[in-house]
Formats: sequence, structure tokens, C-alpha cells
Amino acid sequence: MFTGIVEELGELVAVEGDADDGRLTVRGPKVAEDAVHGASIAVDGVCLTVTAVDGDTFTVDVMRETFDRSTLAKLSAGDAVNLERAVRASDRLGGHIVQGHVDGVGTVVSRTPGSRWEVVRIEAPAGLLRYVAEKGSIAVDGVSLTVSGLGPDWFEVSLIPTTLELTTLGRRQPGDGVNLEVDVVAKYVERLMASGASGTSGATAPDVTAENTTEVGASTAARREASEEGQ
Repeated sequence: MFTGIVEELGELVAVEGDADDGRLTVRGPKVAEDAVHGASIAVDGVCLTVTAVDGDTFTVDVMRETFDRSTLAKLSAGDAVNLERAVRASDRLGGHIVQGHVDGVGTVVSRTPGSRWEVVRIEAPAGLLRYVAEKGSIAVDGVSLTVSGLGPDWFEVSLIPTTLELTTLGRRQPGDGVNLEVDVVAKYVERLMASGASGTSGATAPDVTAENTTEVGASTAARREASEEGQ
């Protein structure tokens, strides 16, 4: 798991293989310093498993599913990539819960500069926009961002100077693709609601209504009073 707080702007050193079986070698001194075989590192928001470490570089394997759902297939040697190591249980959750499981690719539509910041509009697949909410969180190329605007087929994010300087988002231009990961909590809520409505969960859950919520509250209060009287 990650938090969407990019640790380092790395460089893609080599791309090997093909769309079915690829291998990427990335230079990232900070994330490579304690990397070991089997460690997880997010590359432009994609969770990848380290297969080798050599000094300040590490190598990861990429399968077809990952190429199909992300922008990794379009990367070339020399390209900059956002890097983040997996979060420790003791670390602060500075961004939001990011799995590194990219849901799809969006397209940068426009960039509107401010005095020291920029508003970036991104077109997103319709199947993902239903999980996007204004002031909610979304990961773009692995960067945890707050949605500042929302339209019928797009959303906007406002980028502060640090994000513009220390991540690839400062370089993305209209027409460029970006990896998107929506809030996993929204997806689980949708799945649970769908399962409850269709009865496929294997158990029958009671409907939550104002009436039965009030009944449960009254029953709980009555039990508490009885318990206090018996003490």
C-alpha cells in the first residue's frame, strides 16, 4: 500500500521485452537504497515488484495486464517517473490509501496557470468518473490529489509548486496520458451495495432506514438504563 506522496523523481534507464512480458530498469537512489528482491515500489502509480537491485537502480517485471491498464507501455529510456516505496505501518498517511492498482488512463486536457500553482483538467473514462467526487481524493500518476472541479467527462486538480517541481505532473502537457486510481473505498461501497441489493453476498442484511435505526437506538438506550438500575 502507498499514500500517494512521491518520494523521488526517478529515470527510466532501460526497457526490455514486449507487451506481454516487459522488464523496466529504473534509477532512483532514494528508493533503491533499501530495496530488496520482492519489495514493492510504485512507478508512476503502478505497484511493481523488485526483481533485482544494482546500486542506485532497480529492475521490475511488467505483465500485459499492467501494460494494458496504464501508461507504462509508452515509456522510453530517459523518461522521468514518479517513485514511492510501500508505506510502513508506522508511517504517517500523508495522502490517501493508494494501492498502486491503476484503474485506467486519463488524458490531460488543459493547464491553467495561477500565480504559483496550476489547475490541470483531465478527461477520464466514464466508468471511473462515478467514483470521483469534488474534494475527494484521486491518484494521478501515483500522486495523491484533491479533486477541485468536476464535469461530465473530466475532473480538475490544483497543483502546488512542490507537486509541479518534484513530480512528473509538472511536465505533463495536453494530450498526454496519465495513470488514474480512484478511491478504493468508493469501489468497495458500490460493490457492497450491489451485493446487498442482488442478494449475492451469501447473507441477508437488514435494510437501513430511519425507522429501524431509531428502533435500534431506543432499544440500546433501554438496555443501558436497565443495566444502570441493576448496579
